[in-house]
Amino acid sequence: MSKSTNGRNVRSRLEKGILELQGLHKLLLSSDVDPDVLTDFRDALNRVRNTAWAAQQYVVRKETDQDSNSVLSLLAGERVRAAHQLCQALVDDLGGSDVKFQRGSLVQLHEIAETLTERLEGVINRL
Repeated sequence: MSKSTNGRNVRSRLEKGILELQGLHKLLLSSDVDPDVLTDFRDALNRVRNTAWAAQQYVVRKETDQDSNSVLSLLAGERVRAAHQLCQALVDDLGGSDVKFQRGSLVQLHEIAETLTERLEGVINRL
């Protein structure tokens, strides 16, 4: 896919996303929403907002031949923050009895969590 085709696709998807968010805005104003669902929605919006800002900074810096590594570090930091929030929500879910989990997905999560823990220990020890 060419750069211009990809750019048109991104633009089109973003425009559709904007329309969907505008519809959700109206829905939120006119109905009761489960507080947990609303918290998850707000967290997702914050991640998208932060990522969009970082992507914009990355593009601007690339266009002006500035170092973009700091933006990549910001994106990684945002992923760490989001992962922390997601892990905390999972801890809460696992502690409750209302949520039913599938064994296979929990095994996969456990395996990747072990790998992540090993890598985190290595990075933390180097800091």
